[in-house]
Amino acid sequence: MQGRFGVKDPEPTFSWNFTNMSDLTIDCVSMRFNLPSGDSILALENISLDIKGGEILTVLGPSGCGKTTLLNIVAGFFSPTSGIVSLDGRPVTEPGPERGMVFQQGALFEWMNVRDNVAFGPSVKKLPKSEIDDIVDRLLEVVGLKDFKDKAIYELSGGMQQRVALARCLANDPEVILMDEPLGALDALTREKMQGLVLNLWDETKKTIILITHSVEEALLLGGRLLVMAPRPGRIHKEYRLPFAALGVGADLREIKKHDEFGPRRDEILSMIWDMEEEIMGRMETGM
Repeated sequence: MQGRFGVKDPEPTFSWNFTNMSDLTIDCVSMRFNLPSGDSILALENISLDIKGGEILTVLGPSGCGKTTLLNIVAGFFSPTSGIVSLDGRPVTEPGPERGMVFQQGALFEWMNVRDNVAFGPSVKKLPKSEIDDIVDRLLEVVGLKDFKDKAIYELSGGMQQRVALARCLANDPEVILMDEPLGALDALTREKMQGLVLNLWDETKKTIILITHSVEEALLLGGRLLVMAPRPGRIHKEYRLPFAALGVGADLREIKKHDEFGPRRDEILSMIWDMEEEIMGRMETGM
């Protein structure tokens, strides 16, 4: 069977959980951090979002607007000061396998090889070895690393390490994939290839994906929905519904950037964020 990634797919028993496409709800979430000095910082204020199962959402905003804080609350790493996050009606109170995280740096286990990193989640679940082997082989095929399964992590390039991180996340078959600047440290060519991989994985797996990025072009390319957040306290400043992610599946992303809508949207959002950054600098200069 010829797969969408241009290689012959194995005949796996493992398959994506297409039926469990749960909605994610963020309801009036605020987050205040208390400082050792006794002061506090309001990082997020009254964030509300309804994210349908299978959506791909990108989040942009100036530095310090609370993008990563919001992602960490959805992941269950932080408990919000007020408000609630729920997945298919279930409150999110702690990390769980139904929400997979991919960090800017792969956060891989350096003492394990590629195969063992990807197998870690299924092994913790105590799945049968044959099933674990099937999951690992399938995912390494999908991310293009089947010939590197016995390599040590330090032998891989940055892009390859991020592919391992994606495969390790997918091995748990999460309902939601949370990505915090996952491509930010990569060179331009590798980043473009990984953007294509993310879109193809989204199309094939039907997973809900929330991706934080500082790149306006990346947010446009990968976001079926795109949120621009306002400076602290972080709020949703503007939301866009975009065609580029769907158009980019299996396509040349450089051609997608030539779309009539792409340039004007990019310039509009760049100008918006630039104005926000200037506002932040003005606050700093006046001590407000």
